[in-house]
Amino acid sequence: MEYKKTDDVVANLSPEQYRVTQQNGTELPGTGEYLHNKEPGIYVDVVSGEPLFASSDKYESGCGWPSFTKPITDEYVSEISDATHGMVRTEVRSVNGDSHLGHVFEDGPVDRGGLRYCINGASLRFVHRDDMEAEGYGQYLDQVEDI
Repeated sequence: MEYKKTDDVVANLSPEQYRVTQQNGTELPGTGEYLHNKEPGIYVDVVSGEPLFASSDKYESGCGWPSFTKPITDEYVSEISDATHGMVRTEVRSVNGDSHLGHVFEDGPVDRGGLRYCINGASLRFVHRDDMEAEGYGQYLDQVEDI
């Protein structure tokens, strides 16, 4: 499957999706659509469709945004030093869609690698396990489990 950013997709983003993915915005904590989602499936870039995170790596961090211990694959996630807002953080972006996703921090569960990918729900689209094969994400089914 080819994952790319197109003008049509960008033009059809909601104002919040556009602000977050295209203007490096951050949704208000506790407001994201997927914060409390516990369904099995994967989270893909709302712009390009790139597979980003699996439900089996999602956990409740208490930070107010969906949190994951790792990406599905490093192939579609880039990490960039971000010195805005008076602090140094590591920004997380999708590779092909170039969407701002959020940031990664080193305060995640130690027994699962110690990372917390703190991701804006507005940058994601959830694909339920039951729909993954039909939508072309069947190869990632082994990373999805019942939560």
